[in-house]
Amino acid sequence: VQLQASGGGLVQAGGSLRLSCAVSGGTFSSYTMAWFRQGSGKERDFVAHINWSRGKPYYADSVKGRFTISRDTAKNTVYLQMNSLKPEDTAVYYCAADIQRTALSGTFLARVYDYWGQGTQVTVSS
Repeated sequence: VQLQASGGGLVQAGGSLRLSCAVSGGTFSSYTMAWFRQGSGKERDFVAHINWSRGKPYYADSVKGRFTISRDTAKNTVYLQMNSLKPEDTAVYYCAADIQRTALSGTFLARVYDYWGQGTQVTVSS
């Protein structure tokens, strides 16, 4: 499975960005696809995830109401629409795939994810 993330950049506070994660090389129907982020000197934190077949999303409290995760099954791509961005959203954003059908309670942890994209930098200026 290969994941290719894109769409990061520099934006002012209050602005928007859309991240994309192109997925290839696997059968996706049972996957959970996630976005994590890692700020400088910080741990990699859960942002959002979505089940590929059911499409049900989950979000970290810090991004609820501002970020939206979605997937396009025809394009094999997962998106993260980020609105009302804040300086504290500045981080490298990673997409990840869990192919092991991990129970929901575990899907908020980076260590359960099997494949990772290369990361894309998001910088929000104040």
